Amino acid sequence: MMQRFLKLAVVLAIGFATASLYAASGETNRIVWNKAKGRVDADVRGLELLPLLERVEKETGWQIFVEPNSKHEASAKFKNVPAGEALRLLLGDLNFALVPRTNAASRLYVFSTAANKATQAVKAAPKSAVPKRVPNELIVRVKPGTDIAALARSLGAKVTGKLGGADIYRLEFPDEAAANAAKDQLAGNSDVTGTDYNYYFDQPKPLDGFAGSGAGTRPISLQLNPPGDSGRILIGLVDTAVQSMGANLDKFVAKQISVAGDAVLNPCEPSHGTAMAETMMRSLESVTKGSTSAQILAVDVYGPNASTTTWNVAQGIVSAVNNGANVINLSLGGPADSPMLKDLIGAVIAKGIPVFAAAGNEPVATPFYPAAYPGVVAVTGVEQGKIAPYANFGSFVDVGAPDTSTVFLCNRAWMVQGTSASAAYVSGMAAGMADTTHQTWAQVQQSILKLMAVPGAK
Repeated sequence: MMQRFLKLAVVLAIGFATASLYAASGETNRIVWNKAKGRVDADVRGLELLPLLERVEKETGWQIFVEPNSKHEASAKFKNVPAGEALRLLLGDLNFALVPRTNAASRLYVFSTAANKATQAVKAAPKSAVPKRVPNELIVRVKPGTDIAALARSLGAKVTGKLGGADIYRLEFPDEAAANAAKDQLAGNSDVTGTDYNYYFDQPKPLDGFAGSGAGTRPISLQLNPPGDSGRILIGLVDTAVQSMGANLDKFVAKQISVAGDAVLNPCEPSHGTAMAETMMRSLESVTKGSTSAQILAVDVYGPNASTTTWNVAQGIVSAVNNGANVINLSLGGPADSPMLKDLIGAVIAKGIPVFAAAGNEPVATPFYPAAYPGVVAVTGVEQGKIAPYANFGSFVDVGAPDTSTVFLCNRAWMVQGTSASAAYVSGMAAGMADTTHQTWAQVQQSILKLMAVPGAK
């Protein structure tokens, strides 16, 4: 479901006067950006601002942010024009700032008042997402009493994992061809109740906005009431590792669990998990008026890796539940539909544990998993009462929530944006409601489904 966080920096905003444009003729709304030479051809007529910026992003690979409610209609025709001049011709009297970055895509801020007002992310039309799987692995579900070691040997595989107390195993094969052949062979085995590929989930990359100095947003002020042994509220944050956030906030995070090895983190650059934890706390602060017994159980399913797998996510969910989590947050996902993960999450929900998941950061209606699984509360991003322009809006979406959050780390403010933050906000809200109203989790979930419903969601 998010891009790297934006380090707060001073950006030189460059304003341009209105350029002389002329109407195009023949084929219109065409932009060709030669990135190697920094030259541009364009032929556009009456092209509105957001479609224009989507085309620029698609051509350049830049991350583009625009000041909300900015209006412009581009009409221009030119050939072999330098990139800066091309932007001036295309954007008219709007201001812009192009910020190069080392080892990352440049950022373009388009605005009418100030660069730090350019917070709406522009997303080009997405390509169809294709599930990525671990090529030499299978997840196998067997009947109780099955000799899994013997079964693995007969397939030329080895057992590399077992899921909780279930008869679900991860098998590793010499190569992809062997795994595919074994999947076909297992289809006729009476001891096997299901086979599944092990799919990758990329590490969440938040759509990051320009946060300026963080002015207007104060650090979290939250007091912990000692949680009791019974009725304890614990949010299972299945995500990346969570860093130290300072003594006052660290006491809201129970001892972390990792199922994927030790993470290597920059202590002063927020991880995705840290951003989600602080977003939950900010939501908790709002709902509980600054005093709560709710805590967060962080379960790292990424470790030092850029991606995780459906197997690791399943392990993370099991670890969270087995260690007392009574609400689960999944601010992650992808296009891969895993029957194993679907069944596991269904079993968790059947125990009365609500699961909140990010709906995805592509403006499409196609399912995003695990948010699209039955019973999961799929959370999309909302801006000004409407689904955010970058966010998923499919029929699987249940609710919408604020999509931005300010995170403080090492005395600096960072801004995160995306449906990951929306899901974390709702998870924190659910915990806060359970804490203050003493409703059952089923009642809390129904309240959220009613309160947070948005146009376009079911």
